[in-house]
Amino acid sequence: MALLEVSAVNKRFGGITALRNAAFRAEAGEVHALIGENGAGKSTFIQILAGAVRPDAGTIQFKGAPFTAQNPSAAQAAGISAVFQELSLIPDLTIEQNIWFRREALTPFGTVRAGGMRRETLALFDRYGFPIARPDREVRRLTLADRQLVEIAKALARDPTVLILDEATSALAPRETEWLLALAANLASEGKLVIYISHRLQEVRHVAKRITVFRNGTTVAEHDTDAVSEDEIIAEMLGRRLERLYPERKATATRRVALRVRGLSAGQRLAHVDIDLREGEVLGVGGLQGHGQRELFQALFGIGRARGTVELWGKPLTGHGPRQRLSGGRDGIALVPEDRRGQGLLLSKSVAENLTLSVIPRFSRRGFLSGSRERALVDDMIRFLRIKARTPDQLAGTLSGGNQQKVIFGKMLLTEARVLLLYDPTRGVDVGTKGEIFVLMRELAAKGYAILFYSSDLPELVHVADRVAVMRNGSIAAVLAGDAISEEGILKAAMSASERSG
Repeated sequence: MALLEVSAVNKRFGGITALRNAAFRAEAGEVHALIGENGAGKSTFIQILAGAVRPDAGTIQFKGAPFTAQNPSAAQAAGISAVFQELSLIPDLTIEQNIWFRREALTPFGTVRAGGMRRETLALFDRYGFPIARPDREVRRLTLADRQLVEIAKALARDPTVLILDEATSALAPRETEWLLALAANLASEGKLVIYISHRLQEVRHVAKRITVFRNGTTVAEHDTDAVSEDEIIAEMLGRRLERLYPERKATATRRVALRVRGLSAGQRLAHVDIDLREGEVLGVGGLQGHGQRELFQALFGIGRARGTVELWGKPLTGHGPRQRLSGGRDGIALVPEDRRGQGLLLSKSVAENLTLSVIPRFSRRGFLSGSRERALVDDMIRFLRIKARTPDQLAGTLSGGNQQKVIFGKMLLTEARVLLLYDPTRGVDVGTKGEIFVLMRELAAKGYAILFYSSDLPELVHVADRVAVMRNGSIAAVLAGDAISEEGILKAAMSASERSG
């Protein structure tokens, strides 16, 4: 008997059908992957299991009995905990306060037993080998990767029978990813069910025993993992064969330097960085996570205080702050940030508002806004990027992750800036959208844009970048070009400061 069996589940949101006769069957003691494009219905499905959304129709059997969670607390009490891709932490609380929020051990006087909470947190970390050092740190001071680990700790603190991991490795470094994959396997060996959602098919094939594929809100396939190829899985996800994930890489760089950086330093993690980014070039930034990549992109975009010199198209860059970077028009700098929901979008605003908020001067005259001009800009960008939205007035927060990322790209392109900073732009998006992003990057480079591109996924750097600057301890350890660009070469340079190439 299956631990969890779902049949003919339907869910509509207004005129949008999110799930149509969706089915899912999983047993105790397995890691079961659920995969599909962004917008395939995976998020709605796991929200139903987690009690955040009620289905319109269908049946769910859990532990052999009918199951419907009225709310997330009911689902957690029944033994189902979810780690969603979009984080739900309280920034002003500490790690341990977030983990035990509303479940703290209290004294007879109703105050929190701080010592008891600390002991429980350390015991939880020790039991699962969490790579987190200090449970007393405020969440707002954590990296995105560490915040993801706190979300996982919150879910495991309830000792669930079913653990849902939704793109839980998308923000993690390789070592932390290996830890989580091992954790999933260990939980399965203890008789628990892990539902694993990821666009990284290598991870899926490594950890999952079985795979269920969703497309357009419907279950289209279920396989034993070792009985199906990666190409077959992608074809089932997309409903077509993907000819190639990475576009042909043609040399489009000129000799003109678009961005020249000398001695750039910021805080404790960025020290004396020198970079030349050429017109028409995609320059990759690699290295082990946490070696200054984030600080480099933030400093170039004017976030925080930095030292050193930056020249843009041969002229010294003056002014501080992102507003000055964006206000330069064709001579400006635009950024696709690390955290699309927290840093890149206003979730409660429409697609149209998100696209145009940074470029209001483009459709205003003498203090008056031109609605027709704004709508033309919005319609052109939605069409160009193939953003899947019911209307331009749809709230950005209701879009799938891949389409949210396309809106951020649209915002960036509407600024007309020709130096683009792309920080892990394919994090948490499906393979089809990844392919579209890579094609767009190469097309922009061919048009003379200069692109600085960081990815936590080494194959992306190897197949997309013209050169790769490898960072180590806040500095550039090597610049790789030509045949020197390989996963092995990037890792070797990242771990050996004496390595120089390119």
